[in-house]
Amino acid sequence: MEFYIGQLLYRYNCVVMPDFGAFLSHRKSAYIQKSSKTFYPPSKQISFNEQLSSNDGLLVSYIASYENKSYEKALEEVLIISKEWNKKIKSGNKLLIDSVGSLWVNKEGRIQFQPSNNLNFLPSSFGLSSFVSTPVNREIYKEEVEALEENIPFIITPELRKKQSYRSLTKYAAVVFLAFSTGLTAYHFYNQSLYNKAIVKQEAQILVSKNIQEATFFNSKPLELPVLELTVIKKNVGNHHIIAGAFRIKENADKKIEQLRSKGYNAAYLGMNDYGLHQVTYGSFEEPEEALLMLREVKEKESPDAWMLSVK
Repeated sequence: MEFYIGQLLYRYNCVVMPDFGAFLSHRKSAYIQKSSKTFYPPSKQISFNEQLSSNDGLLVSYIASYENKSYEKALEEVLIISKEWNKKIKSGNKLLIDSVGSLWVNKEGRIQFQPSNNLNFLPSSFGLSSFVSTPVNREIYKEEVEALEENIPFIITPELRKKQSYRSLTKYAAVVFLAFSTGLTAYHFYNQSLYNKAIVKQEAQILVSKNIQEATFFNSKPLELPVLELTVIKKNVGNHHIIAGAFRIKENADKKIEQLRSKGYNAAYLGMNDYGLHQVTYGSFEEPEEALLMLREVKEKESPDAWMLSVK
């Protein structure tokens, strides 16, 4: 049940567990925790509302489709789990829902919910994690430079300043002369290159015209052309992709593809997403049911962070 709720929270803002309550999500912007100098990416903030317990059909329909069973059978199983969860909470025990959060009853008899921060349910933030930035001590560096300037003597006489100025003018004149000479040489080679290209193009046109005339008027045997064979490789078959990761550098994405292919997966390069990250897939499928089965297998065996991308 934790797996189904987590999958639906990626796509919807409200997932109702019949006869238990609803898990709600709302977008939370990126922020900085000043005390620890930690940057956090955009995410979905998860909350719980026990008043929204009426069955809306979303969770039950998803389970029935995923497990290939009837809606009535799936609803019966969901209600059994809801009854077990309510019994566990009311007995004073804490209910832990993997990757979603934990629930318990306080002294006033109200259900409390603590969301889990292990998983970010916002698909657009996939691959982004929090990081700590060390503070930049600009004032300290400024004070050190000022102290060095006071301790180091700068003695430049007028004669030395004039001599250095004369040397600087000489260097600038040499640079200008060198740039002018280089420009003339490059212009000469450019014109010569254009002239050579024109001569070659003219000779090629004459040769082609001659061959066409000979093939048309003097050779009764048809001109035999070589057979050109093209191999077309179809990539990313299907609109449902199981994402293995997104990388800022293309070489890292290629390494990931080789690693997954060595394990037997039909890994491929999907392309760049809207954030400039190179996406790698475990495999692509035409049917969503096959993709969901593959996603479940990958989450159990390879990585719990894998997710499915469906493209119309």
